[in-house]
Amino acid sequence: MSSFAVHNVSLRGVSACVPAAGEDNMQLDLIPEAQREIFVQTTGIRYRRIAAQGTTAADLCRISAEKIMRDLSWQPDDIGVLILVTQTPDYVIPNSSSVIQHELGLPGDCLTMDINLGCSGYVYGLSVIGSLLQNMPGRKGLLLVGDCSSAIVSKGDKATYPLFSDAGSATAVEYKDGEEWYFDLHTDGGGYDNIMVKGGGMRHPFSIRSMEPVAYGPGEVRSDLQMRLDGVNIFNFALREVAPNIETVMAAAKVKSDNIDYFVLHQANRLILECVRKKLKTPTEKFPYSLYDYGNTSSASIPVTIVTQLQHAVNDSGARILLSGFGVGLSWGAAVIDMSNAHIADLVEI
Repeated sequence: MSSFAVHNVSLRGVSACVPAAGEDNMQLDLIPEAQREIFVQTTGIRYRRIAAQGTTAADLCRISAEKIMRDLSWQPDDIGVLILVTQTPDYVIPNSSSVIQHELGLPGDCLTMDINLGCSGYVYGLSVIGSLLQNMPGRKGLLLVGDCSSAIVSKGDKATYPLFSDAGSATAVEYKDGEEWYFDLHTDGGGYDNIMVKGGGMRHPFSIRSMEPVAYGPGEVRSDLQMRLDGVNIFNFALREVAPNIETVMAAAKVKSDNIDYFVLHQANRLILECVRKKLKTPTEKFPYSLYDYGNTSSASIPVTIVTQLQHAVNDSGARILLSGFGVGLSWGAAVIDMSNAHIADLVEI
């Protein structure tokens, strides 16, 4: 997709919610003890947050929405758009955003929709909510982004289980004359099976067999209802596409690397991010990481990083931030957004 701009929208706030409970990869039996330190150094992931039984991504996102609405003193009747980006919805039918709309007490003329997307979902979601709000003077919107990936990975699969973590987020957006966001979004569906839960949909319906764990190799045991991740293909894809995508969106926004305060990328793993950073010749202080303490939180990883790593910087001085998401689909996208008027809320832990 060619680059495009969204006009007359302002990012007013970001909040995030994570489970208080978690696991330590240095204590994980799935990884041989002699390899744990190397794993943590390579991936950048030591701790992961795991949602309690009965807590869903929709719950974490709703709590985030309540937090940012309180902090900004936004009223339910002000909200004209609510979008939920998640791969782990509460139900097949209905859409989870409609349930959250009711729980938040938002008005009946509030547009709601779910978007089934993961790693690139925050950037894609901002493009959708911004495109809608630019035509809705006087209205506000909430972009809710989150996943409980721990529910769809196998404890016997070392390619996924030590990486993924649970989180939800809310981003407050409103119509405002004069501001612009810039995007560059792409998809390559030929790589759809690089990150995949094969069973449970209409193509491969749920059955007793889809629940059965299958050993594909040492440390690679999963059922068709659990995520498959081809790490080598994803690594190569990210190295091929992410840096050029970032350079393209900067050109569209007519900014250079020196004009960007922070580059906030999807927190896939540290090795990928460091390779991208070096390709862009960007200093480490402009590349925040949340991996060590929060793992790969899928669609929520960008807002979690903003909340946990950039709260004081943005609240004190504002910032121009470049966002980059990439992964499932395959899909990838980057955005340049001014956060001069944004409030970054305290992290909520439940």
